[in-house]
Amino acid sequence: MINNLEYYKVFYYVAKHKSLTVAAGELAISQPAVSQSVKQLENILGAKLFTRASKGVKLTKEGELLYDYVAKGYEQIELGERKLQQMLNLDLGEVHIGASDMTLQFYLLPYLEKFHERYPGIKVKVTNAPTPETLQNLQEGKIDFGVVSTPFEAKEELQAIVVREIEDIFVAGRRFIPYKNKMLDLQELEDMPLICLEGGTSTRSYMDSFLQKNEVEIKPEFELATSDMIVQFALRNLGVGCVMRDFAKEYLESGRLFELRFNQIIPRRHFCVVTDAKNPVSVAARNLLELVYEA
Repeated sequence: MINNLEYYKVFYYVAKHKSLTVAAGELAISQPAVSQSVKQLENILGAKLFTRASKGVKLTKEGELLYDYVAKGYEQIELGERKLQQMLNLDLGEVHIGASDMTLQFYLLPYLEKFHERYPGIKVKVTNAPTPETLQNLQEGKIDFGVVSTPFEAKEELQAIVVREIEDIFVAGRRFIPYKNKMLDLQELEDMPLICLEGGTSTRSYMDSFLQKNEVEIKPEFELATSDMIVQFALRNLGVGCVMRDFAKEYLESGRLFELRFNQIIPRRHFCVVTDAKNPVSVAARNLLELVYEA
């Protein structure tokens, strides 16, 4: 069959136009070459496919049966080629991204907005998950790239590019006013009702590791799934919240929350774009990455 694909192509055009001459024009070959291809296919299949008509040719019963199948296959190939070209031209396609609430809200969202304006035909699918799960999805080829926060365990095949610095802070409301503008020792956190992210996130792991290195052991009063909820709990004076600064920025500026100061600086972290060398990204994803890296 594979060796006969050119014959089937000629057969398709002759059957479609019911004319050897028109088929020859469509294929940019001579009419004798078209006739020869049809005869070769008839010999291979052992069946007469066309008979002469008053104007051109018409399909035999055997030819009609074969055309029903060949037309579907050939038209699907043509459609596939058109779709591929549209994908290469960024008229259609999909980008699969892995990102946490934090990286999506405070880094990726503006780029997705620009990308959608520039390439409205491209669908963007975001898998919302913590850093460890995002890295796993990347290695399994479920996403084109991930936007994650440090720290994370980088496998050898993963390529990470730092794109933005982030800062973790402790915030509180009016119930904790005595702590405002006071230089605190990290040890004092052990006696505070803390509100933290639940385990399994890079943010929580990072803070736990930092505090342990400074011989501080915390037992949070609340462990929540999202940083947004930590801020809401802090606004209701349920405890001292540990969040990335961006989440509390609005409330810090309005004075509804304040930042606790410590005599030791909490090292800053980073957002990183991570790709997998063994899983090449799609054309659409590559253009989105270029948009991100341009900034």
